[in-house]
Amino acid sequence: MNEEFATEKRNDPRSTAELINLALIEPDEDKAWEPVTVLQFRATRDVLDAAECLCDTTVAKKRELGANILGQLGVPKRAFPEECFQILCRMLPEEKDPGVLDAIAVAFGHLDDPRCIELLVPLKTHPDSEVRFGIVHGLSGHDHPLAIRTLIELSKDIDDDVRNWATFALGTLIQADNHEIRDALLARSTDAQDECRGEALVGMARRKDGRVFEPLLKELATEGVGSLAIEAAAEIADPRLLPLLLELKDDCLAASGSVDDDIERAIAACRFARDASKRGDRMPAIPPHYTAHR
Repeated sequence: MNEEFATEKRNDPRSTAELINLALIEPDEDKAWEPVTVLQFRATRDVLDAAECLCDTTVAKKRELGANILGQLGVPKRAFPEECFQILCRMLPEEKDPGVLDAIAVAFGHLDDPRCIELLVPLKTHPDSEVRFGIVHGLSGHDHPLAIRTLIELSKDIDDDVRNWATFALGTLIQADNHEIRDALLARSTDAQDECRGEALVGMARRKDGRVFEPLLKELATEGVGSLAIEAAAEIADPRLLPLLLELKDDCLAASGSVDDDIERAIAACRFARDASKRGDRMPAIPPHYTAHR
C-alpha cells in the first residue's frame, strides 16, 4: 500500500455526507468509487454509522453503497470488523436485490471471516450470475470443506466469469489439496474460456498433478499462448516442456528483441529439474503433433 496515497485519502477535507452523496449521484461507476475509497481509508466511527444507515434504507443503491463501504473499512488495517460483519449478517436474509447481494458477498470476502461461509452457500444457485460471482469472492481463500465444495460446484457454472474465478480460487487462493480439487481443476483444463483454462493449469501444476502435462503441452503449442500457461510450466518444471519453451523464447526474441521474464523463469525451472534428476535424455519426446505453429 502506497503510504502517500493512503495519507492523501485520510486527509481529504470533504465531509462524510458529501462523499456519500457524490458516490450516489456520480453516473460513472469508476469515478463513483473514488469517494468510497476515501471513506474506507477514513474509517472513523462516523463513517461506520453512516454506512449502517445506508444499509438500513429501502433504496437498493444506498444499501449497495453501504455494503461496499463496510467491505474494506479501514484499509489496509481493518476498522470495526465485528460491527461490519454483524451489519452485513443482518442485511443478508431479507435482501433480494442482486446488486446488493453481490456487494454483501464481496464485502464478506474482504472481511475474510469464516463465519460467512454458511451464510453465503445457500446463494450458490441464485439465478443472477452477478450474485453467484459475488459468492465466489465471498468464499475465496477459505480452506473450509464447505467453501471448497461450493467453489467446486461454481467452477462448473455456465457463466464464464463465475467459472473462471471459482477455478482461480480453487487453484491458487487455497492450500488444500485433495482428489476432488484436482479433478475439478482437470475438468477446467480444457475449458473453452482461455483464462479459466489457464487458472486450472496453474492450480494443477502447483499441486504437482502429473495429469497437467498433456493439456499444458497442448496449451504451450497454441498460437498466442497465455501467461498462465507459462506460469504453470514454471510450477510443474517438467523437462519435457523445454523444447516448446525454448521455441517461445526464440519467437519473442525474433518479434521484440527481448524475452518475457516468465518464459525465462519457466525455462530455468525445467532445466533445473532436468539436471537435478539426471533423467532428461530418458524422458519421452514431445509428439510431432504438438509442434507449435506460429
